[in-house]
Amino acid sequence: MIIHRAPWLLPVSSPPLADGGIAVQAGIIVAVGPFRDIRRSWLGAQVIEHPNCVLLPGLINAHAHLELSHLSQLGRQPAPPSFPAWIERLLAARSHAAADEATMLQAARQALAAQQAEGVVALADISNSGLTSQLASGFDGRLLVFKEYLGLRKDSAAAALRRLEQESDEQACTGHAPYSTSPALLRGLKARANQLGHVFPIHTAESAAEIELLRSGGPFRAFLEERNLWDGSFQPMGDQGGAVRWLHQHGLLDSHTLCVHCVHIDTEEIALLAASGAKVCLCPGSNRSLGVGKPPLASLLRHGLLPAIGTDSLASNPELSIWREMRLLAEEHPSVPPESIVAMATLGGAAALGLDKRLGSLEAGKEAVILAAALEKVPPTTAEMIERLTQERIPCVQQLDEACGGMQGRKLFRPPLRSSRRLSQRNRCCGVPYAAGNGHQSAVVAVKNDRVQACLGYQRQ
Repeated sequence: MIIHRAPWLLPVSSPPLADGGIAVQAGIIVAVGPFRDIRRSWLGAQVIEHPNCVLLPGLINAHAHLELSHLSQLGRQPAPPSFPAWIERLLAARSHAAADEATMLQAARQALAAQQAEGVVALADISNSGLTSQLASGFDGRLLVFKEYLGLRKDSAAAALRRLEQESDEQACTGHAPYSTSPALLRGLKARANQLGHVFPIHTAESAAEIELLRSGGPFRAFLEERNLWDGSFQPMGDQGGAVRWLHQHGLLDSHTLCVHCVHIDTEEIALLAASGAKVCLCPGSNRSLGVGKPPLASLLRHGLLPAIGTDSLASNPELSIWREMRLLAEEHPSVPPESIVAMATLGGAAALGLDKRLGSLEAGKEAVILAAALEKVPPTTAEMIERLTQERIPCVQQLDEACGGMQGRKLFRPPLRSSRRLSQRNRCCGVPYAAGNGHQSAVVAVKNDRVQACLGYQRQ
């Protein structure tokens, strides 16, 4: 038995605790509570101190496109004039790059390693080819790869359905979006996902152009016609159309559906999402980069929906960081409590991916996947502690190479250090000795199965 002690615990599923303790055995949380109570219950347990730290659950990235990581130059460009214009940029960049599998995998591997180093313990990846499934063995967490199908024309949809029949049951499959995937193909994909117990993520209401297409056509239709992707079989919904209404109309909304983006939705559609049990994932960094707008987060929360958070891809986002996504949400939605934003990045993501029985909160029976976020000074109040987690930048600057307090570390992604100085064995990471570092720092570390997994950032002491 090991007890982790810190000035603050943020269990997410229960109120924050000052001077809290987490009892862990065999990689499972046994108890969470005030340290004095936890210590009294297990007097012989080893206690690991995390001074100046907040302990919270591992982060969940509920939507990414690792396969596009080699196109990172796109995510740093100014916002396009329209969403179809960005798709045109993406298609042109993919064609120009003509990257082979090795190049794509290397870029994806680096992006995934950076996610792991920032404390992401589960990631939902959308892949056109399923190529990124090869990265699962190198990720010390859960990598859920969804093979994405497209096909709006009747003939392309029929061909896609025939290919779908050949997929292994282990391969989760999904559809891209209402504007690119026919109702028949989406229904076939959804039926298969339900039969196999898979989550069904789908891009939903990401842009105003998408809503215009669903209603009457507009520039998106012209974009599709130019590429011979339109055969006239798509039936617009009229002036009251919307992406969520469209999914509902075609029987695609249920508790296993994950609607990604949900920027352009109205109150009636939010009620539909809540009534169906569908989940929502927001990607504020990508939305900002593409200039598509902001989702109605406060309204989603009022309807009892706790969205997940995703980074989307480096082709539409200059940085893949759940910490940054939280900061953007706090900046763009100041009326939303910061504790809700932290819950989105943890429990909301776990629920969206069907992992909430094992991840997403610190509570008895769940896996001991814990982040220790080190702060320069211990915040005196709960409100200040949570605000700092969602408003301050936590850079990923270090890796742990050696055992910490008898717990074996894991070699992870190492970004450039701010200084070339080396730490001695006497320096400490959250109260635990470690071997490599950069001056006298307090650090952000990931702990899993009683082991420190990664250093996520630092503050000078």
